[in-house]
Amino acid sequence: MFSAIVIDKTDDKQSVSLQQIDEAQLPEGDVTIDVDYSTLNYKDGLAITGKSPVVRKFPMVPGIDLVGTVRTSDHADWKPGDKVVLNGWGVGEGHWGGLAQVASLKGDWLVPLPAAFTGAQAMAIGTAGYTAALCVEALVKAGVTPDQGEILVTGATGGVGSVAVALLSKAGYKVIGSTGKAAEADYLTKLGAAGVIDRADLSEKGKPLQKERWAGVVDSVGSFTLANACAQTRYGGAVAACGLAQGADFPVTVMPFILRGVRLLGIDSVMAPKPPRLAAWERLARDLDPALLGVIAHEITLSEAPDAAADLIDGKVRGRIIVNVNR
Repeated sequence: MFSAIVIDKTDDKQSVSLQQIDEAQLPEGDVTIDVDYSTLNYKDGLAITGKSPVVRKFPMVPGIDLVGTVRTSDHADWKPGDKVVLNGWGVGEGHWGGLAQVASLKGDWLVPLPAAFTGAQAMAIGTAGYTAALCVEALVKAGVTPDQGEILVTGATGGVGSVAVALLSKAGYKVIGSTGKAAEADYLTKLGAAGVIDRADLSEKGKPLQKERWAGVVDSVGSFTLANACAQTRYGGAVAACGLAQGADFPVTVMPFILRGVRLLGIDSVMAPKPPRLAAWERLARDLDPALLGVIAHEITLSEAPDAAADLIDGKVRGRIIVNVNR
């Protein structure tokens, strides 16, 4: 038996509870993992609160991230005792996820835990930080260099934004964070931000083309914020879009793209193949100071996860949440 958060649904009513589950109920997988830590991402918050139909089958153990130790393996890449990390792949949506003490997964979904991080630190990073690294990799590959100008990070106090600020600053970029939490300016400065702007400056409908400012953008917000970020991006700049905290709409014209050659880079972290995953974790291991993770993240117990998920959706959480599934 093991402990897990379980989402169930009867008729149109969703329930969430901490349960004891027989290991015989685990879904099919070729690797069994003793989970050490999971984390809460925005998608986990949507799943647990039921604010969006993220979960595709019931009952479901949520948690799109986990880190742990391989117990048994029928996969050639993994053997008992290996430390592994999982991010995405529809886990926590259509396949039981990481908010549990045991998981059964496909070995193809796993990557090794980088030696630079402990398990808790890897979950302080989680899908949010791994997505941030994918965004930074995309901007670098697009040819955006530190000497070209400022980089905007929207939703800067969130999980993606926090890690993006830290990674970009370490790589030599001048980073400006956008946030609605003015009191968190010192937090962003500690992460390496050179300046902070109010998210209200970007969150309303703006002109199709605006004053050029950003050499690059990491956006986890979407909607008018993404549209204004594109309209303010300098000639030849690039915008990495990975989220929809403000909305899934994109109220923009083609003007930034056809008159300034702005490039919009879509970032998918869920189904990304293994090479970019490994590259993202290599960047994190090289450029992210583990000491900053103590500033970015805080730890909760498994039983506290449902309430913390509601706070996450309500915008009450700064940075990242680590879930110790064995407490």
